[in-house]
Amino acid sequence: MAHSLVHVVDDDPAMRDSVGFLLDTAGFEVALYRGGTNLLATLPRPARGAVLTDIRMPGIDGLELLRRLRAGGHTLPVVVMTGHGDVPLAVEAMKLGACDFIEKPFNDEALLQALRSALDRAGPAEAADPSLQEFIRRVGTLSHRERQVLDQLVAGGTSKEIGRALDLSPRTVEIYRAKLMAKTQATGLQELVRWAVLAGLA
Repeated sequence: MAHSLVHVVDDDPAMRDSVGFLLDTAGFEVALYRGGTNLLATLPRPARGAVLTDIRMPGIDGLELLRRLRAGGHTLPVVVMTGHGDVPLAVEAMKLGACDFIEKPFNDEALLQALRSALDRAGPAEAADPSLQEFIRRVGTLSHRERQVLDQLVAGGTSKEIGRALDLSPRTVEIYRAKLMAKTQATGLQELVRWAVLAGLA
């Protein structure tokens, strides 16, 4: 399929090769780049497919790569790979136009699903998306305290940090977190952050 091309950008050769192998085996067409500069120098116009980039790289990092792609008029969907705990960076990436992010270490199927969704959508999610509207409605059902915990989570706070900020024990924060996840029906922190950014809550 012509549209199933994935441009993989990662400065770690082992990671780049393993992701490339996974995507190739899953039937994607793959182009590998050791950095953002290489991608920007060789990307044709109009480019096709999607970009999968690490967020922390020397030189041009994932955020700068996103900025330059958009500034150069490229509208390719971009999925960002983040390290554990890089929620603030993921939020920034989505505000810059990334359509999704995935935390390392990731499950192979989760990565393939994120890329298939990005290629199907081929652009940022629409605010008119009914599931997004439903998420906004569910956020409206949160208690004041649950909403505070949601805001802190999306800002990248850990349970300990949120507890300190809101004068709660980490255990109590976990209880509020479980309640707000159930009410918003987010399957995990990644989905919660993605919806919150798209809904303009982050």
